Amino acid sequence: MSAALEIEELSISFPVAGQRVRVVDEVTLQIQPGEVLALVGESGSGKSMIALGCLRLVPKPGRVDAGRVLLHGRDLMPLSVPEMRKLRGASLAMIFQEPMTSLSPVVTVGEQVAEAILLHEKVTRKAAHARCVELFERVGIPDAGARTHAYPHQLSGGLKQRVMIAMALSTRPRVLIADEPTTALDVTIQAQILELLRELQRETDSAILLITHDFGIVNELADRVAVLYAGRLVEEAPRETLLHRPRHPYTQGLLRSMPGSVVKGERLEEIAGTLPPLTELPAGCRFATRCARVFEPCHESTPASLQLAPEHSAFCFAVAEEEGG
Repeated sequence: MSAALEIEELSISFPVAGQRVRVVDEVTLQIQPGEVLALVGESGSGKSMIALGCLRLVPKPGRVDAGRVLLHGRDLMPLSVPEMRKLRGASLAMIFQEPMTSLSPVVTVGEQVAEAILLHEKVTRKAAHARCVELFERVGIPDAGARTHAYPHQLSGGLKQRVMIAMALSTRPRVLIADEPTTALDVTIQAQILELLRELQRETDSAILLITHDFGIVNELADRVAVLYAGRLVEEAPRETLLHRPRHPYTQGLLRSMPGSVVKGERLEEIAGTLPPLTELPAGCRFATRCARVFEPCHESTPASLQLAPEHSAFCFAVAEEEGG
């Protein structure tokens, strides 16, 4: 089976203090049709930038330095702006993390969703509006018909987020990128949205790249998990393996710092230190400055991918030493 979305050696940089610094560094990922791949990591690790790179929407002065993004085998990097515009929202859609800046303040939310449908499908405006009302109902927007006539400033943050989700789902995309899709939603609505994403997969066999920091959502929805630190992959594995048998020190630290990971009454563990500034990234492993298992090779070179099982890999010299490598 060919992958729905393939990210090959993707590198993205920004100019910082007179030099170009890679915020995404040689990241390779694959997502199969009907699969959910969760991309996790701390804020600032580059998760959202990978999503924008896939959509060819990296904000200037950032740029894609190297790599390819293939949508069902078609390389998106050489495509013209009009060609990319046709693909976005149709074959490849994204739920953006911040609805405040993603919705036009001068057009009703119903018009914005209907326009997205009309852009990619040959339907009447009446049919597009009817689909919009149906989508609003499915994502849990109360009084859906009336809400289509509202402007973004008349809606709460949670309702705007649901409008963004409805827009992303409106054309039944083959690949959906969901960047923190349940931000600002209460637990009940969050459950509805996760179920809606599952329904989308069942109906269309779509692939989902789920960007999140919430391991509860990962456990609910993901098939596989990739862990990102300072722009580099550090571990990738099936959900059950990664949640219960993580090998990279950073993944282990992330899981130990999550609520529910300790006995009641005990303090959560914290990963020492913080993400290094982009201008001060270590020459070798980027996690070396915070890792309790650091030793000489970590400061000198970048660890290669170590295959621990058919679908489990880690980028770590300490793990390689454990494996006898």
